Amino acid sequence: MMINTDFLYSFIARHPYAVVASVNEENRPESALVGIAVTPELEIIFDTVRASRKYKNLLLHPATAVVIGWENEQTLQLEGNARLLSDKQDHHLLETYFTAFPDGRDRIKTMDGLVHFCIKPNWIRFSDFIHHVIKEEYF
Repeated sequence: MMINTDFLYSFIARHPYAVVASVNEENRPESALVGIAVTPELEIIFDTVRASRKYKNLLLHPATAVVIGWENEQTLQLEGNARLLSDKQDHHLLETYFTAFPDGRDRIKTMDGLVHFCIKPNWIRFSDFIHHVIKEEYF
């Protein structure tokens, strides 16, 4: 069943945090809570530091999964590929992140090795367990 992308964008935008899952060099799963921003194309942007496990994992295995929301038994699962953002080429994506997290500009100056990733979705599932609604979308 197709999902309205405006609805998905609105749902994601209302949730400033998500759990991002990655796979380490031993093919073991790891997850982390991150602050997120979303583009109208449903790309998820977040920051991390180069010393983090997720940084190393996503460079090695870009395929990732994200879980957003849990209030009122509504949640969104997203799978896609993550890529490291470039300050020069990805200015518009970084601006999306800084709009959601204005303090992000200051963190770049104060946190050593801070970088940003973008996840482009290839599959999304929205679930509303109270109303018994589950919708999936492939990109």
